[in-house]
Amino acid sequence: MSTFTLINPATAEPIREVPRAGVGDVDAAISRAVAAQRSWAALAPVARADALRAFARVVEAHIEELAGLEVMNSGHPINSARWEASHVAQVLNFYAGAPERLSGRQIPVAGGLDVTFHEPYGVVGIIVPWNFPMTIAAWGFAPALAAGNAVVLKPAELTPLTAMRLGELALQAGLPEGLFQVVTGSGSVVGQRFVTHPDVRKVVFTGSTEVGTDVAAGCARALKPVTLELGGKSANIIFADADLERAAASAPAAVFDNAGQDCCARSRILVQRSVFDRFLELLEPAVADWRVGDPRDEATEMGPLISAAHRDSVIPFVKHSRVAFRGSAPNDPGFWFAPAVVLPDSPRDRVAQHEIFGPVVAVLPFEDEADAVRLANDTIFGLAGSIWTENLGRAVRVSRAVKSGVLSVNSHSSVRYTTPFGGMKASGLGRELGPDAAEHFTETKNVFYATGDA
Repeated sequence: MSTFTLINPATAEPIREVPRAGVGDVDAAISRAVAAQRSWAALAPVARADALRAFARVVEAHIEELAGLEVMNSGHPINSARWEASHVAQVLNFYAGAPERLSGRQIPVAGGLDVTFHEPYGVVGIIVPWNFPMTIAAWGFAPALAAGNAVVLKPAELTPLTAMRLGELALQAGLPEGLFQVVTGSGSVVGQRFVTHPDVRKVVFTGSTEVGTDVAAGCARALKPVTLELGGKSANIIFADADLERAAASAPAAVFDNAGQDCCARSRILVQRSVFDRFLELLEPAVADWRVGDPRDEATEMGPLISAAHRDSVIPFVKHSRVAFRGSAPNDPGFWFAPAVVLPDSPRDRVAQHEIFGPVVAVLPFEDEADAVRLANDTIFGLAGSIWTENLGRAVRVSRAVKSGVLSVNSHSSVRYTTPFGGMKASGLGRELGPDAAEHFTETKNVFYATGDA
């Protein structure tokens, strides 16, 4: 098996070599998963629940280790990485309650009894991106396991370390061999094999819209269900009646968190024209105060971009735009990029339409409520967004009119494991998280029991 080299994005130095799986390695992992799943699904629901709680406890005992790996491999600030590791444990604990709650229905029919059962798919293939390696992995594997499936997970080539460690911790917690496996390698090999292998009965993909479209097409050819969480170009809508100081103070975190490498990043700020200049005056010091630096430092709010190649893809969006002001970043080895606020000439400019996946935010004026909704919806994406207003009626109207799967009013909340998450339009297909997520990893079986002539 060949290997590839991981790079620390904060230092540009190599970390370690990681195996690059071939098709044969993937097939072997899937074969092990098929065998493990049969026994796992046959367990009493309480036994699966206990196993997931044990997994959660082991993760909780390794928060600092997992956070340290994420800092080194992904460049996430240490406080963010700790939250992410804790989130994995919380997701596991939440879905540990699902096995005992996967209730079917009794449907009134003539001549007998009709009931439904939730049957696991079998083996689920999960393809995870590099921007939030731990959290996004858990959103898939926790409910999938809870529903009685086995999981084969492919982390992104750039950031596999925390997923690999979670696979080890699952075994340490007592999960059966083969039930939860992590296979490292390229998407064109490992991910593609998930799509084509007949024993992988569902695929979960998080990544770009372009690749997600190909994954969906492949799954369609195999008549295989797929969940897609894809790109975004989310709007942060600021009305004139909003608390401008609070809206401006919170705006950097909404777009520059994780160096803007977030599909939910509010990378378009739409501001009512009557307060546009005042908002920019308030935003400038907030951006200047945004702390970019060594991700090991407790005070750091933003680390580096993930790679030199990705940094090169972000640079043109600033180079070819009218820059209002910028923050600062270290002039050190590593893939650093200073946050930037740009003023597009038109809402149709590339910087206002394309998912940059970097710390660049476009600020645009709007005239009234209808214009704000029009601009917010004027992209191919529909994942997340924020609305700032003190008018409750407006908040309700605009939140219903904006075509996004996840919206927040007077905040920038996007993800809670207790509520559904997913996008509209080119931002995805299906939903993750929330109380019904485990059911999304099952097929409904309907059985009619005749009690008389039928």
